[in-house]
Amino acid sequence: MPVHLRDSAVPKHEQLRAILLHRCTKELQPGDLMPSERRLMEDYGVSRITVREAIGQLVNEGHLVRVRGKGTFVASRPVQSRLHLASFSEEMRAQGLRPTTVVLFARLEEPSAATVAALGIDGGRKAYHIKRLRLADGEPVSVDDGWYDAEVLPGLIDLDLSASIYEAVSVHYDRTIDRAEQTVSATAADSEVATLLGTKRGAPVLYFDRVSFHGDQPIEHCESWYRCDRYQLSMEVQGQRRPGRRP
Repeated sequence: MPVHLRDSAVPKHEQLRAILLHRCTKELQPGDLMPSERRLMEDYGVSRITVREAIGQLVNEGHLVRVRGKGTFVASRPVQSRLHLASFSEEMRAQGLRPTTVVLFARLEEPSAATVAALGIDGGRKAYHIKRLRLADGEPVSVDDGWYDAEVLPGLIDLDLSASIYEAVSVHYDRTIDRAEQTVSATAADSEVATLLGTKRGAPVLYFDRVSFHGDQPIEHCESWYRCDRYQLSMEVQGQRRPGRRP
C-alpha cells in the first residue's frame, strides 16, 4: 500500500521516481495507465510539483509517455542492440524476450541489381526471396526482406524459416555467418511497412541494409525496417589513443 514519503537525504521527487519506476517496469505492462497526479499526491503525501518532477524524469527517460487529454501511460520497452553480429532470435533471448517470426513469403525470384551485386550472382540466375515479420513478446519490432543465393543454399525455403536463418545456415550448410557490412539510416515507413509494424504511414523507422558473409562468401543481402520506439542501438565509442609526450 502507498505510504506518505518522509523528509530524508533523498529528495521526495527522487523517492517517488524510484517508486514509480518500479511500478512501471515490474508491476505494469506497456500501455497501462498510471495513476493521476491528484491520486499520487494523496497516496504519497507530496505536492503537485514533486509529482510532476518525478513523472517528468520518467517521461524523459522513456519509461512513461504523456497523451494529451488521456493521461500518462507506461511506454513500450525498446529492445536494445549492442551493434554486434547476432541473429534477431539471439538478441531477443539475450534480453529475456520471446522471439517469434511470421513468414510473409518465401519463393524463388529474379533478384534486383543491388542484390545481384551484393551476392555476386551471375546475371539471369534466380535467388531465394524471404520476407518475415519479427516480433518480441508478441509485439512487432522489424520487417526483414532478405535474399539468398539458391546455389549456395539449396533448399533453404524448405526449412523452418520461422526460426533463425543464421542457425539454419550453420546447421544445414556448415556455413557460419561471421561478419557483415551494414548501413543504418532513418526513413519514413511506407504503407506496407507501417501496416506490418502496427504504426502510421510516414512514422520514423530505422532502415538497415546488410550483406552478411561466411568468410569472403556473401550469404545474405537483407533490408530491414525497425520501429524506433521498440528498438534502440547502443554502442561503445573509444577515442584514438594519443602517443605519450616525450620528455
